[in-house]
Amino acid sequence: MQRQRVNELLQQRSARFGQFDESLKKRTGIFGLKTKKDMQSSIDILKQIVMTDNNIFRETKMLLDYKDFEKSQIAEQANEFDGRINGYIKTISKLQREQERLTAEVDALEKSTRFYEGMLVLLGLSIVGAGIFLILRRQKLTKA
Repeated sequence: MQRQRVNELLQQRSARFGQFDESLKKRTGIFGLKTKKDMQSSIDILKQIVMTDNNIFRETKMLLDYKDFEKSQIAEQANEFDGRINGYIKTISKLQREQERLTAEVDALEKSTRFYEGMLVLLGLSIVGAGIFLILRRQKLTKA
């Protein structure tokens, strides 16, 4: 919208400059000389050109200010996103270390569980073997 205003002002300036050029060629005085009215008309058109130039500068400054504002906003968002990303990276690293620790702990618990299961199977076999031994011994004693 701001650029459209600047373009419109530039078109106005171009049109006024054309009017100024025509007013310079205008000679309505005696013997083809310029009159005071002709010169005043040229001066008035020049004043309008200067006012249009001032408006163009003002609008262009507003455009540049807006562009600078957008740049600063983008820079602030980039810094904010960098902060978030760094936070996410720290959290992910922390969670990975915790996962590695828990995985090592699970492995250790599984090893100890396998050991105790083996001991339980061995104890069970020993009890069964002892039971069979006692039963066979009792049968021998009762037969003899």
